[in-house]
Amino acid sequence: MTPPEITWDTLDWTALERLRRGFLAGVGSASAYWQSPADLANYDLTFAQRIAWKWDAVLAELKLRGWVPPPGNVLDWGCGSGVAGRCVLREFGPENFSALRLFDRSSLAMEFATARAKASFPGLTVRSGVPENDRIGLLLLSHVLNELGEPDRAALLQLARRADAVLWVEPGTHADSRALGAMREALLADFTVIAPCTHSAGCGVLTTGNERHWCHNFAAPPAGIMADSHWVRFAQRMGIDLRSLPYSFLVLERTGLRPENQRFAGWTRIVGSPRVYKGFAKVFACEANGVRDLTLQKRDVPELFKRLKNEETVLLTRQTVTGERVATVEATVP
Repeated sequence: MTPPEITWDTLDWTALERLRRGFLAGVGSASAYWQSPADLANYDLTFAQRIAWKWDAVLAELKLRGWVPPPGNVLDWGCGSGVAGRCVLREFGPENFSALRLFDRSSLAMEFATARAKASFPGLTVRSGVPENDRIGLLLLSHVLNELGEPDRAALLQLARRADAVLWVEPGTHADSRALGAMREALLADFTVIAPCTHSAGCGVLTTGNERHWCHNFAAPPAGIMADSHWVRFAQRMGIDLRSLPYSFLVLERTGLRPENQRFAGWTRIVGSPRVYKGFAKVFACEANGVRDLTLQKRDVPELFKRLKNEETVLLTRQTVTGERVATVEATVP
C-alpha cells in the first residue's frame, strides 16, 4: 500500500467526525473504524499526533530515568496507523531493534502502518501479525483497553507475559487508568515496574478508600499549537481541548532480565495536577507504602513551591515528610 497524501487543506472532515464517534463508542467499535486507507491517513495527521504527544512525554520521562528497552524485536499491538511504534523507534533508534511487528484487527491498519514505518525507517525489517510462540522483546500497547472486553483483556495479559518489556499508554480517564492499574497488578509476579511508579509494590490507588483516585499525568502539546490555525480549527470541529492531554502509562521489564536500576527507589511520584494555593500547595503522592495527599508550605520548600505555582512539570521528588507535610526536598525530576 502507498498511503494517500493528506494535508490540512485536503482533510476529510466527515471521515474524522465518524472516527471520533467511533472512538467515543468504546468497546466493540474498533472493527468499524477504518473503511479505507484515506481514513487512516486523515487520522494519522490529526488524532494520532495527539497520541504521539503523549508517547513523547512518556519516552522523555524514561530518558530522564535512564531506561532503554532490552534488545530484540518490537510488537506494536493494536497498531492503528502505527504512531506508537514510530515514536519508540525514533526515540531509541531503529538500529537497536531487530524488527518491528505490527498487529491490528484491521488489515487496512496493518498495511498502512507498515508502509509508514518503512518510509520513516528505510532498511527496517517490518512484519505483520503476532509471532505464535517466539519471545517478544518490547510490547507496545496504546489506547486499547476501552475496546477490550474481559476475555480479550485476559488474552492480552497472556501476550504481555511473553515480552521482555512492556510500554503501555492509555487515556488519562478514571476508568482507563484504573483498568491499567489492574493489569499492572496482574503482571507483578513476572515484571518489575519501571514507571510511573518508583516501586513494584501493590498499587495504592487501587486500595480500599481510594476509589475516587486514578493515576494520570498531563503531556504538554508542542510549542505554538494554540497559535496554529489548522490545529485550532481541528479542535473546534472535533470538540477537543488542545491544552488537555491527560494520559496514564505503565512500563514494565521482566524481573531478572537485567540488573535492577535502584536510582529512584524511595522517591515520590506526583500524580495528576498539583493544587496550588496562596502560600501552600497540595500534591497527590505515590510511594511504596501507598498514596496520600501531602502539603507543601512555601516557607518550607520555596523552590519547589515556585515551580508548581509556575505550572512547571515535576514528576519525582526525593523528600522528607513529617506527618502529611513535606519538610524538605532534596532533589526533583526533572
